Amino acid sequence: LHKADDHVGVASAGHVADARQLIDFARRQAQINQLRYGEPVGIETLTKNITDHIQQYTQVGGARPFGVALIVGGIEDGEPRLFETDPSGTPYEWQALSIGSDRNDLRDYLEAEYEEGISTDEAVGLALDTLAQSNDGELEPDGVGVATITVDDP
Repeated sequence: LHKADDHVGVASAGHVADARQLIDFARRQAQINQLRYGEPVGIETLTKNITDHIQQYTQVGGARPFGVALIVGGIEDGEPRLFETDPSGTPYEWQALSIGSDRNDLRDYLEAEYEEGISTDEAVGLALDTLAQSNDGELEPDGVGVATITVDDP
């Protein structure tokens, strides 16, 4: 889990070095937006900037595409937003999602269990239950990191 800005978090699955480069890019884009416009970058705008950057690497000779998927989440105009990027540079918006190994099975679980308007505590519980699904129902406390960004955060 990485902080791209005060209101934006990023999680990754795939090549760590690629994730680090894209997270640094996201942080720079957030800073540029703050300096240029005097306001925090929108989550959708930041995600599109990231996916445009990713997509450029799919068309450049001598450069390989990024081997990482990202989750970009945060608050935009008082509303939570959650996006996924894939190695092709395509953004997707979700209410809940999973990336990495077992993502399809975990997404099926999330589709069955997620309810609109759940509380932050319920969402964290659902996230942990979802992770446990891919780990034979067990989680190690030292192996899980949880971060939340809420509308009420300053």
